[in-house]
Amino acid sequence: MWMLRLYQSIEPTMSEPTLHFVNCPDAQGSHRMAYWQWGNPQAEHVVLCVHGLSRQGRDFDVLARALIAQSPELKVVCPDVVGRGQSDYLADPAGYQIPAYAADMLALLADLKPKTLDWVGTSMGGLIGLVISGQPELPLSTPVRRLVLNDVGPVIEWQALQRIGEYLGRPLNFASVSAASDFLLLISPSFGPHTPEAWRALSGPMIKPIHDGSGQFALHYDPAIAVPFSGITPEAALQGEALLWHLYDAITATTLLTRGEQSDLLSPETAHAMTQRGPKAQLIEFAGVGHAPTFVAPDQVQAVASFLLN
Repeated sequence: MWMLRLYQSIEPTMSEPTLHFVNCPDAQGSHRMAYWQWGNPQAEHVVLCVHGLSRQGRDFDVLARALIAQSPELKVVCPDVVGRGQSDYLADPAGYQIPAYAADMLALLADLKPKTLDWVGTSMGGLIGLVISGQPELPLSTPVRRLVLNDVGPVIEWQALQRIGEYLGRPLNFASVSAASDFLLLISPSFGPHTPEAWRALSGPMIKPIHDGSGQFALHYDPAIAVPFSGITPEAALQGEALLWHLYDAITATTLLTRGEQSDLLSPETAHAMTQRGPKAQLIEFAGVGHAPTFVAPDQVQAVASFLLN
């Protein structure tokens, strides 16, 4: 593995990312967080793309390729948040919470040391971005310059949390990759329309073989990420809103808010409020999409690329 990482780190390509790891401290000692790196490894301008609750860093492949094509002197970094993808699973599920994820991102950024930093966060990744961008006292080599919050804000609608809780963490096995991909499509209609080829590319990294001789497949995350999530109550969610608004109001980064027009997680009222206070986000809504835009469709990719690179 060490030799593979060394080779990858000196032979990056535009069409595929290289895989790296960073050690992150935790209550048990430490864990490894994986991240996918695109573009010029020496670039001092980093776009950090952080995925949603049960997803992983390869969600941003299409966006990353577009950004690198438009700006060769750019490094796009897409972590697998701990418990997902190539990252370690935690011994204690209590660590699967936003503050701990934010601490991992600080460890990653301390390693990367960017001179210019932009953040793209989908759903959970946007909440982590709020924590990082809304606390100017954090030890960053540079503050977040531009922030993209993808279909998330300080107020998270309860019915969306209930919907996600219906499938999150279910220990499902599948007879084939296509069966697993079909299941992901079944639980993700709000992602909006995708061609079969685009859906296979988007869902492929979400699926892993089970090494037990059964020939079956599972989803590429630790089912235990559902443990803290299942403990969220309407009262706890309401109490968290005040803190999230406080963080949002402290953001100094130029901010873009992208929203699926049919989103059940980010309401039109919350989105409008986000354009009126704090960083006064620019709002772009995508028709025919709910929670959350995948940044695969050309109009979505171009909206984000234009914001980050212009």
